Amino acid sequence: MPSFAQASASEKPVGFAAIGLGTISDIFMRACANTQSAKITALVTGHPETKGKKYAAMYGIPEGSIYTYETYDRLRDNKAVDAVYVGLPNSMHREYTVRAAQMGKHVLCEKPMAISSAECTAMIDACRRANVKLMIAYRVHYEPTHVEAKRLIDTGFIGQVQSFEGSFGFNATPNQWRLTRRYGGGGSLMDVGIYPMNEIRWLTGEEPVAVTGVASTRDHASGRFAEVEQTLDFTLKFPSGIVAALGSTYGSNMPGFLRIHGEKGALEISPAYNYTGVHLTSIAGPTHVDITSQGEEPMHFQLEAEHFAHSIRTNTEPRTPGEEGLHDLLAIESIYKAAGTPIA
Repeated sequence: MPSFAQASASEKPVGFAAIGLGTISDIFMRACANTQSAKITALVTGHPETKGKKYAAMYGIPEGSIYTYETYDRLRDNKAVDAVYVGLPNSMHREYTVRAAQMGKHVLCEKPMAISSAECTAMIDACRRANVKLMIAYRVHYEPTHVEAKRLIDTGFIGQVQSFEGSFGFNATPNQWRLTRRYGGGGSLMDVGIYPMNEIRWLTGEEPVAVTGVASTRDHASGRFAEVEQTLDFTLKFPSGIVAALGSTYGSNMPGFLRIHGEKGALEISPAYNYTGVHLTSIAGPTHVDITSQGEEPMHFQLEAEHFAHSIRTNTEPRTPGEEGLHDLLAIESIYKAAGTPIA
């Protein structure tokens, strides 16, 4: 399996405190267990007697390194913790990132970085003042199949890029935190639409200069979408003239895909955003491309953890720093404004 920075046996792994022990943190903790570069050394949870003790036993964490949100600041004195992994609801990212920085801990924060560009700026500033690293967990940037797609585009395989199409979505079950504005900040755009949007920014190296957005909710009966949009389709225009038409939804199991059209051919990544089986193929081009990622879950998260551990050890900038998250939120705010839908 590809690895950015597998630690040698003599190197001490970077110690992470996992903040919030939900599904995404469970995957990240399993990823750390698969590498010599990173190790879970502390837990922060609202359920120390159940989830806390369960994961402590799984990963050999001392009971004294199980913290609650009320005792979070005691992480400052835990020398086994070099960094935190923020796997909390979106609206809690800013607070727990800033407080981690104030304790001198590096931060790996899940996407979306926060629920506003102002919060993103506060996070960046706090980490800069504390001289700690801040990385946003855009796993696509580390996944080998997506990296190969970027290499092909950069080397002119499909010629000058003209346009993109993409989408991602799932049928959200009721009573999830992501369906509340207080925790999610917005609806499907914040959670799944951000995937193709961020990837296009990465693949082009450009920031959008014009956007459109259309939000819609068809399911009024269930009450799931009383606070956030069900579906949001949007377009992006970039300075070079590249355009993108993208969609996101919480109302249908919409497999993630991204299609990249160039003057000499096209590439498609589908499925694009699953944890396994990412598939890249050429629709047209000088030679045929057909690549399927062979890694199993939690490979994407392992590659993230290894890269961030390497950044910490070598005092280098991570590939997806806080500024990457900030640019996404600036675009998201513009899209919501165009759609006439409030954010946060």
